[in-house]
Amino acid sequence: MKANELKKGLVIDQDNKNILIKKVFVQSPSSRSGSTLYKVTGSDISSGQKFERRYKGDEVITPVDISRCSVQLLFHDADSYTFMDSENYEQFSLAADSAEEESDFLFDGLEGISALISDGQLLGIELPNTLTLEITECAPAMKAASSSARTKPATLTTGLVVQVPEYLTPGELIKVNTETREFISRA
Repeated sequence: MKANELKKGLVIDQDNKNILIKKVFVQSPSSRSGSTLYKVTGSDISSGQKFERRYKGDEVITPVDISRCSVQLLFHDADSYTFMDSENYEQFSLAADSAEEESDFLFDGLEGISALISDGQLLGIELPNTLTLEITECAPAMKAASSSARTKPATLTTGLVVQVPEYLTPGELIKVNTETREFISRA
């Protein structure tokens, strides 16, 4: 596989590490003799370490054979998360430090998660692009607040703090972008 075929969500083998690609930026050459560069950002699935590298378009890259399946978070404790396959009810465990980046969005019973599985082992998880969460704590709503005015911090059920418009109150459901960790809209 060549670097110009890279896309988000692909898993590649780089220096004997499984890298999950999160973003691919294409940089066109500024001169005729230059080659197109592909800047890849992602993370090592097993350690969660950030990964960033530039590839030339004709550079050969080794993809990793993984399968994705829909899972539900059954429960979590101090050192691991337990997921269940939605189709065959098989259970997988993932160490808490492997899901550190996603932990702000995980709560018991959460569905719509994709599990990355290779050789029967859970390598990591992918969250949906947006999640609906409830506001548990924020400043009181202002009666004269407009929808595009100022924002205030709000704590969600998972402990994540996001900036929301002033007219929202505790108990309301909102949609949050899981990549940028920003408020999108009311649910």
